[in-house]
Amino acid sequence: MKRSRFSEEQIIAILKQQESGMATADVCREHGISSATFYKWKAKFGGLEVSDARRLKALEDENAKLKKLLAEQMLDNAMLKDIASRKLVTPAARRDAVAHLCEAHQVSQRRACSVLGVDRSSVRYRSVRPDDADLREAMKAVAAARRRFGYRRVHVMLERQGWQVNLKKLRRLYAEERLQVKKRGGRKRAVGTRRPMLVPERPKERWSLDFVSDAFTDGRRFRVLAIVDDFSRECLALVADTSLSGLRVTRELTAIMARRGRPGTIVSDNGTELTSMAVLRWCQETRIDWHYTAPGKPMQNAFIESFNGSFRDELLNETLFSSLTEARKKITAWKEDYNRHRPHSSLGNLTPQEFAMKSRLETKAA
Repeated sequence: MKRSRFSEEQIIAILKQQESGMATADVCREHGISSATFYKWKAKFGGLEVSDARRLKALEDENAKLKKLLAEQMLDNAMLKDIASRKLVTPAARRDAVAHLCEAHQVSQRRACSVLGVDRSSVRYRSVRPDDADLREAMKAVAAARRRFGYRRVHVMLERQGWQVNLKKLRRLYAEERLQVKKRGGRKRAVGTRRPMLVPERPKERWSLDFVSDAFTDGRRFRVLAIVDDFSRECLALVADTSLSGLRVTRELTAIMARRGRPGTIVSDNGTELTSMAVLRWCQETRIDWHYTAPGKPMQNAFIESFNGSFRDELLNETLFSSLTEARKKITAWKEDYNRHRPHSSLGNLTPQEFAMKSRLETKAA
């Protein structure tokens, strides 16, 4: 609104001149105003004294101020409701929220920051951190090839490729790329007393074996016999077939012994195939100690149970098998990768074959 060149006191004085008997035209000519302006003043200030005019002016100013405050408060409430569903935890989220308010409500950045309680310096900050595009691509390639690997194993695999990157930085990039491994629901387990299992001190001291079952795409079931050296965690065999008898188990063990030598002890559960007459007769002939775990105590055979979990998580749950030939081919490829390339956290992120070679070298040096 354009400010008048006459004050309230001057306007009332002009009106008093007309009331004292001076012609309206003469009053307008003397003060250089139009008759319309004069009658507008008459409607607004007629019958008022100077003190009344000042009080009216103060009331109008206060009313305008209150209207402005109310409008600003309503706008603030509207902006807060607009972003009520957002989580303003990270600086990036707060920057996005401020930009949204500026665009949607046509307010300044200062106003939006004030409403959200955000420091303007953090909103205007532009990161100088490199985008690490090559590292991100390498990380995503490893995560795509090994979908059940967490960021620690991905870090080990990248180090083998020649990348020198801090683990905490890799974890941040891993989270930004949303590569986290989704947890699968597991069955409830009984809680009881657990005793630590003794770790073998040399290769071939103890082998453990167990069966893992899966199904083809047409619904038919098949089983896999897994045999592991508990010292080096090396997978000695993964035998897949639609049925595996006790006689087949002894034949596979004999073939492995011809290549690897005799184990000191073999550990297994109490499955019918493993307590059959064929297994008992084989133990008598070879004079190998066969230890059976207590019923319902899988942790007494923890090494093979851990291997079975990785085997199922990284291959069986990730792959569809249409035939036994295809299953054997993919299982064999996974076994070679497990022994030669996959880092094992309990072995200091070495592969089973690297750990076995290191152990042999240390034994020779001693």
